[in-house]
Amino acid sequence: MTARIRVDIAGAVGRIALARPEKRNALDSQCVHELVDALMEFEGDDAVRAVLIKGDGDDFCGGVDLDALAEMLDASHEEHRRDAADLGRVFTTMRGMQKPIVAAVQGGAIAGGCGLATACDVVLARDDAKFGYPEVRIGFIPAMVLNMLRRSVGEKHAFDLVASGRTINAIEAERIGLVSRVLPAAAFDSEVERYVLGLASSPMSSMGLTKRLFYRLDLLSFRDGIAEGIEANVEARETEAFRTGILSHTRGSEPAQ
Repeated sequence: MTARIRVDIAGAVGRIALARPEKRNALDSQCVHELVDALMEFEGDDAVRAVLIKGDGDDFCGGVDLDALAEMLDASHEEHRRDAADLGRVFTTMRGMQKPIVAAVQGGAIAGGCGLATACDVVLARDDAKFGYPEVRIGFIPAMVLNMLRRSVGEKHAFDLVASGRTINAIEAERIGLVSRVLPAAAFDSEVERYVLGLASSPMSSMGLTKRLFYRLDLLSFRDGIAEGIEANVEARETEAFRTGILSHTRGSEPAQ
């Protein structure tokens, strides 16, 4: 069975490449399971401090494999539930990881592919990238990813995207908060590399605490969020990385990376 993704580690960055360019890197059941396995392996590997997800070929990801969905048209309710839950597990795994995940998006990030990018902590888009959630046009819905999309862009932008099914360019995606940064095509690969290596250079303790607190705030009131922040602040102060960083700063030198 041909692997749907390629996985390697370089420069403390765990790298996942969606490897079905002939299918616009469409997500099927095999790809989904391989993604979860790779993410969990990186989370447990102390050599990995950041994760990069990209796509082979002209597109990042064209979404869920429609041919695979067509084969399930007569499946049972429980079979459909299991298939949807498998994709949902990709997103919950990504959100639960301590390590930051970066999407490097070129070409199209459409439907489930746009959802995969949205699930990442940072989205770096090449200036020719396109984003969209066209599921409604074929009687489907971007169900699980709505949970992340509403948090990223707010209700009005999110509903516009999923109800109209329209495709937007990288500049508009950045304007509404779907994309973190837009990078020129000529320098895209080098700028992505510079960015992920920068993330990987930070102490894992502070990065992990930052990500954990950042997403826990979704569940908390303002007052509880401040209280949670106090606890995270104290936890960070008790790490060796904090001690080294503070002492290096007060002595006029930068901490070793």
